[in-house]
Amino acid sequence: MANPGYGKRLAGDEDPHADPDFAHLLPREAEVAVFIDHLDTGHSMGHKVLAAEHPRYGQQAMRTSLSRLSEAGHLRWIREHITVEDNTMRWVTRTYWSRTRRSEAWWEEFARERNGRIVPGDLRPGLARTEEPELPEPETESHPEPEPESRTGSRTEPRTGPRTEPRAEPTTSYLTLAGIRDAEPRMPLSEADCRSLASLAEEWLARGATPQDITRAVTGGLPATVNNPGGLARNRLENRMPPKKAKIRQKAAPRRARVTRAVICCMSCDADELTTKIQGGMCPDCRAEFEAAVAAEEAGQPDTGYVPDTFLADPDAHAVYEWVDVPRRAAEVRAAGGLRPRTERAL
Repeated sequence: MANPGYGKRLAGDEDPHADPDFAHLLPREAEVAVFIDHLDTGHSMGHKVLAAEHPRYGQQAMRTSLSRLSEAGHLRWIREHITVEDNTMRWVTRTYWSRTRRSEAWWEEFARERNGRIVPGDLRPGLARTEEPELPEPETESHPEPEPESRTGSRTEPRTGPRTEPRAEPTTSYLTLAGIRDAEPRMPLSEADCRSLASLAEEWLARGATPQDITRAVTGGLPATVNNPGGLARNRLENRMPPKKAKIRQKAAPRRARVTRAVICCMSCDADELTTKIQGGMCPDCRAEFEAAVAAEEAGQPDTGYVPDTFLADPDAHAVYEWVDVPRRAAEVRAAGGLRPRTERAL
């Protein structure tokens, strides 16, 4: 599969599968077309990937077949400029497949209709980013409240006595430690002990433990006499601390993107219709190369490029390599150098 949002994409408005869908194509191209038509949406459409998965044809044959399918109106490469909600922008080249044979005018209209379309899916950060200036928050002016006046018209003097702040409600960790006294009389934790150990109990609860787990960890297996309940409780809470839970990274919600421009591009190079004429999914240079390769293939002389002689199949091995009798040649060299000939060793 290709990256999310890339790979094979259907052009839409397709007819159901039928036998004469690709009857106008050559046998090899028809077989490749059926192979591509049954691929899942999002499958990579590179000729190397397709050749690796197809059981019969290699890279060169697959590349030629893709060019013929593009010329027949089944395949197009469209480059889209998209803008994501987070103000990232990029150019993306998408491969559109149509089971129905389409004309050149139909593909041009299809590319124009891509403008303004919403592109859903998981989109990665783009290459360009526009930063919007952050507006400062408006400051709210604080006006002092007027002091209340008495009925006689004179202002009341502020109270100078100490204020009584409302006491905070005890937390779950504090209540759990305070309840240990009732669960086990040998562990009578004082209020100071409960407040000092509350942070450890909160860590237990944050790691997924329950109040019952804390009580069992502190009161389980106690000796007959406990001289320091607070110290023993601290030691057990620290040494029996449960492990931290692995943080589960939540997948970010998919961001929407909008196509702001779409152009048809060549299937073999980076040229698009803004710089050259694209006909049949190919620019003039790539079309000339494609037509030359097709003509050579039809003539039975495919252009395979330079191939070393050692890679050529030659039935007459002596025509390429000279057969040499190594022992005889070594004896001649020794005789020419005035050395005594070696006696053959019996095996």
